[in-house]
Amino acid sequence: MSTLSSENSPEDANNRSFWMPGNYQRTVKRTEDAFQACNDIVACFQERARVERQYAQQLSEWSNKWKPVVDSSPLYGSLLKAWQCFLSSADRLASLHASICRSLVSEDGDRVRTWQKDTFHKKLFGGFKESQDIDTGFARAQKPWAKRLKKLDKARTAYHKVSRKEHIAREREAHAQGNPDVAIDKQKKIQEEREVAQQEAEKVRARYEKVLEEVNRYAPRYMEEMESIFDQSQDEERKRIVFLKQAFLSIHKHLDITNNESVRAVYNELHNTLMAIDEQDDLRWWKNTHGPGMPTDWPHFDEWTPEKKSKGREMWKRKEQ
Repeated sequence: MSTLSSENSPEDANNRSFWMPGNYQRTVKRTEDAFQACNDIVACFQERARVERQYAQQLSEWSNKWKPVVDSSPLYGSLLKAWQCFLSSADRLASLHASICRSLVSEDGDRVRTWQKDTFHKKLFGGFKESQDIDTGFARAQKPWAKRLKKLDKARTAYHKVSRKEHIAREREAHAQGNPDVAIDKQKKIQEEREVAQQEAEKVRARYEKVLEEVNRYAPRYMEEMESIFDQSQDEERKRIVFLKQAFLSIHKHLDITNNESVRAVYNELHNTLMAIDEQDDLRWWKNTHGPGMPTDWPHFDEWTPEKKSKGREMWKRKEQ
């Protein structure tokens, strides 16, 4: 049968509770964590922007490399246009992915950076004003509570100490009673020590209960003040989450080429060009351009006609006469 580890024990869970002294620091640290998350988000999608830029460059290089090969290929007609359309589509997609790169950097990245600068105000010696305000609020609300807890812990420790002393005294009394080896006056003395220990335990217990009552009486006020500061932190975090959600949606819009009208237009045009491949038209063009459909001057009887004299020769003969 397994046993609970110390970190899962109720006592440990209570020590890690938000209500215990100092444990609000996790909520305070959330502000700095959010600031760092913004840095990571910008860096993450700047790297994605480089991927988009490299892909755009590779598409252009691929198109430029194959364009002269395709243009001079033995294909012709609608089939040649279809192959060429793959290259022109790549050029258009290259422009699109270059545009995605620019959007990720200059639009989405700058948007997060600007919001980060407006939302987090750095202090001169490190940290952020927002986290300091939350920390100060929590510390102020928790100070009287921590003071009472310290007093309660002291009272509890004192009570447990005298209770242990009383327990020992009771055990000694029980052992001495009816024991012929213990003198009567000794038994009486042990009994008196037990009575003194009992009275002391009752006195300390009453003090412990009083302190505990004070702590419980103060608890609602403490909880109200702590929850008020916590709600402020939650409101700031809510604004951060809402903004980053919109930032992610903007990034998604730029990256989701499945809903991009330009991409659909590229692939629709490519698909239409492919569907327009017409073997009959291509074969007809070839027949008329390179085959039997070409015009030709078939052999026929060519009548002889006298050569016409040139005007210059007639003038020369007339002058000579």
